[in-house]
Amino acid sequence: MGLIQNILAVIVVLGLLVTFHEFGHFWVARRCGVKVLRFSVGFGKPLWSRVDRHGTEFAIAAIPLGGYVKMLDEREAPVPDEQLDQAFNRKSVWQRIAVVAAGPVANFLLAIVAYWALFVAGTTAVAPMVGETVPNSPAAEAGLAHGDEITAIQGEAVSNWEAVNLKLVSMIGFTGELTIEARPQGESNAVAYQLSLRDYMTRQDPPQPLETLGLTPWQPDVPATLGQVIEGEAAAEAGLQVGDRIIAVDEQPIADWMDFVNVIRGSPDEALTVAVERDGQRQTTTLTPSRNSLETGVEIGYIGAGAEPVEWPEEYQREIRYGPLEAVGQSLSRTADMTLLTVDAIRKMLVGLISPSNLSGPVTIAQISGDSARAGLEAFVSFLAYLSISLGVLNLLPIPVLDGGHLLYYFLEIVRGRPVSEQTQAIGLRIGLAMVGTLMLMALYFDLMRLW
Repeated sequence: MGLIQNILAVIVVLGLLVTFHEFGHFWVARRCGVKVLRFSVGFGKPLWSRVDRHGTEFAIAAIPLGGYVKMLDEREAPVPDEQLDQAFNRKSVWQRIAVVAAGPVANFLLAIVAYWALFVAGTTAVAPMVGETVPNSPAAEAGLAHGDEITAIQGEAVSNWEAVNLKLVSMIGFTGELTIEARPQGESNAVAYQLSLRDYMTRQDPPQPLETLGLTPWQPDVPATLGQVIEGEAAAEAGLQVGDRIIAVDEQPIADWMDFVNVIRGSPDEALTVAVERDGQRQTTTLTPSRNSLETGVEIGYIGAGAEPVEWPEEYQREIRYGPLEAVGQSLSRTADMTLLTVDAIRKMLVGLISPSNLSGPVTIAQISGDSARAGLEAFVSFLAYLSISLGVLNLLPIPVLDGGHLLYYFLEIVRGRPVSEQTQAIGLRIGLAMVGTLMLMALYFDLMRLW
């Protein structure tokens, strides 16, 4: 069931993103007088198609991992004389720039709308309260302690853990004094703490912003009660069910969920006798955690189960909600921040501060799509917005075959006063295909490594 949900979720996500992206090209092309021959969502043989009064074929194809807009163009096929004025290559350079740029712009607009909807509907976030600090860590040496609420990082206000993580991730490779402002428990004024860092999170895979500082978020006690059991995994095969409360493992009492997790992680391929309470009755079963390898090479036990959600105290929650007009500014700001973060991440990967093994391909996207869909509409929309921004940024990279590569040619045409030669574009096309193909193979390889 989990695999099916992941597949359906990624089809929905990619379908929406591709449709918006290609509609951007299509809409501007029509406004510029370019004849659009086909608007396809997906590749391969069309499963459904229809032709409108303008002669454009709209199609849904069998492979839902992309899409395209095919326009009338003399470089691809002969064009009748009476339609030459509708050919893409006959349009002015500024019109061609507008048509090509419209796809990524549509992705950014989708993200803005998604964030606007979230801000208007309102979201509840967890306050960045410190749980524990690891002894001798940068956080502990700076003086951060249990119960402190982080209010700002490097002078930028933060109100929840998501904002904290995003700010810290943006500082990968940082060397120097990191300033964290936090309000001690029971106090009204914040205190500034200085954390000495060197090559912060450089080449970590994956980046662990809080763990690297030695910070643990505060969280309520989580009872060892199952809230999720994945079909086909060890927990389901042992007969465990949602609602079971874990009492003991091998006759050793289990205090809370983390106590149970630690036992499971430390017992790969070991047969464990698990006592549970179900409907007021004590039952026992044999549970054998499967072996799962982390990217660090450490092997842990895994059973495919999750804890029952717990209610967070109101004092540890922060509601984020804006009026329709105020939400416009907030959504523009969030989209700009996420765009800059994505661009900066690409730059840091190119200079070696971020490991290329952090690249994600279709398998990881499918997993995250499924997880976010199961987590609720808010998480799904937020992930959709971020992925839309990523797609927009990646398409603007100056790599031939991508929109950014075409834009590069057109701007060179403006500077030179004449188009880039067909031979140069053909060479660029081969180089671009090699680069994009290599990136796709790398992303798929790292996806498979994560699975294994």
